[in-house]
Amino acid sequence: MSLKLSVLDQSPIAEGMTAEEALANTVRLAQFVEDLGYERFWVSEHHDTNSLAGSSPEVLLGHIGAKTSRIRIGSGGVMLPHYSAYKVAENFKVLEGLHPGRVDLGVGRAPGGMPIATIALQEGRRRDIDRYPEQIDDLLAYLHNDLPKEHPLHGLKATPNVRTVPDVWLLGSSSSSALLAAQKGLPYVFAQFINGEGGEYYTKLYRERFVPSKYLDKPRNMVAVFAICAETEEKAEWVASSLDLSLLMIEQGMVSNGTPSPEKAMAYPYSPFERKRVVENRKRMIVGSPKQIKEQLFRLSEAYETDEIMLVTITYDFQDKLTSFRLIAEELWGKENR
Repeated sequence: MSLKLSVLDQSPIAEGMTAEEALANTVRLAQFVEDLGYERFWVSEHHDTNSLAGSSPEVLLGHIGAKTSRIRIGSGGVMLPHYSAYKVAENFKVLEGLHPGRVDLGVGRAPGGMPIATIALQEGRRRDIDRYPEQIDDLLAYLHNDLPKEHPLHGLKATPNVRTVPDVWLLGSSSSSALLAAQKGLPYVFAQFINGEGGEYYTKLYRERFVPSKYLDKPRNMVAVFAICAETEEKAEWVASSLDLSLLMIEQGMVSNGTPSPEKAMAYPYSPFERKRVVENRKRMIVGSPKQIKEQLFRLSEAYETDEIMLVTITYDFQDKLTSFRLIAEELWGKENR
């Protein structure tokens, strides 16, 4: 089976790097993986963090779209409960008008930051995630300009009136998100890079409970996973040590100034508990040589019954990140087929 690969980039900031450099690296990465033959390039939404620069996917996507030509671009994702579904629809209609047939709108309901950021985004209002299913309905209706007659805003149009519409994907890391995507008849992405447990089962639930819709006639799913590849297993483990420590620091509320270096990670005095957490977090990653990564990708493809996998790669050295995506592409597709 041929396997398609895509990229989710969070615009990570390494220690000693500026946010401007991180954003420029995201654009460089989009161009790089487009040339390698990757299917789509998504960017994320995170607030009030020193380690990730991607806070506004809509703005960043407009720039990335202008700097690329073929690869699909999208959000991974817009945290819909923070916003008006109408405004999100208009933002992405503008993107679709600028880059027709290339835009994905991935939405989720996570806060994307600490409670203080949520308060600022909501301007003091309570964040009502219970309305999330209704917001999805509204978003789809605005995108397609088909609000039902019983809707209080029937007749309202989301502009511009572009000829094509972004594809909407539901993102999640739990059974509730999988079941919601199935109920709405929408494609689903399970975030294994967030939750290393249960993804195969949740995605199976999605496929079994899927209800065909006017947007999608049969289940369509992806899995997103941390991936770090290097010429040898030893080098991959060295590079991945930065991510091991970074995830641990996030879990334990340690002050972070960005992704630490492998040297810092290797010198860190892990406690027995912390070492167990590193092992547990490796369920969220695939790490190894090109051949090892290829084997792990095809195992994931079989387990999730999907022909497309989205890779999330965070390294201290940006060149290691480029090398990882290049080695994976060459191992799967060969140099001559890119």
